Amino acid sequence: MEKKFALCLALVFGSLGSALAQSDYVKAVEKWRSDEETNLKKEDGWLTLAGLFWLKNGVNTVGTGSQFDVRLTDNFRQERFGEIDFKNGVATLKVASGVEATCDDKPVSTIDLVSDEKGKPTEIRVGSQMFYLIRREDRFGIRLKDNESKARLEFKGLNWFPVDESYRVAAHLEAFPEPKELMVPNVLGGHFKMKSPGRLRFSLQGQEYSLQPVVQDDGSLFIIFRDASNLRETYSAGRFLDADKPVEGKTTLDFNKAENPPCAFTHYATCPLPPEGNDLPVAIRAGEKRYDHQGTSSN
Repeated sequence: MEKKFALCLALVFGSLGSALAQSDYVKAVEKWRSDEETNLKKEDGWLTLAGLFWLKNGVNTVGTGSQFDVRLTDNFRQERFGEIDFKNGVATLKVASGVEATCDDKPVSTIDLVSDEKGKPTEIRVGSQMFYLIRREDRFGIRLKDNESKARLEFKGLNWFPVDESYRVAAHLEAFPEPKELMVPNVLGGHFKMKSPGRLRFSLQGQEYSLQPVVQDDGSLFIIFRDASNLRETYSAGRFLDADKPVEGKTTLDFNKAENPPCAFTHYATCPLPPEGNDLPVAIRAGEKRYDHQGTSSN
């Protein structure tokens, strides 16, 4: 009798420990999701994107209205802001007289714009707006942000599938002898050159799958993938997923943290798309669902 009682207690406490561990996991994922939403809502987050204008050789006018090449939002009241002289990959900004603009909290009238190609770009601020030079392959453009954008002011939150620990799976990196250059397509119709260390192989719901990641500066992995849920439930172009740097070829894929790319929230992002071979035939009903403006099929 005593042995049966002890066995029952062990089973009860074992189940309780398992439930507590699962609860801690759910809380950790929900905290991560909350942090993602906080970052999205920041004053320089993706919701503030308000324009993307590719520069032409010569003079590019800047101001509010359709007559300008680079068009600020209506929050800039002075109409003409200035101009950007673009030649041989060099963009020089000349601010119009009477316009108060800053760079690093200092007034600016004329300045060469450093692009985001190798790090932090030159950021020009005027009122609620900020813009900077970006480079995508051979094209240079001005990315505009406005922290009083309609998308940010009317943001109602993200949509997620319930946390399901069965979508947290072990993965093995089948490494290449040396990282290979991977041509990752993007929404501009071009490609980003990224380094891939190999293929991640994993089991999900009893089936074997694989995805090709790219390696980030800190050694962690970045995966751009599509799955069968993209048709109705999740963002149609695919989702992003991060994974820790493999240790002895092993890492974890947690699809509860699969998230939408910036292009799900704005037309002005230049997102990468899933490379060839990163289309899963199964529906991954985990992580982030479609954003509201896309017509979410479930909440």
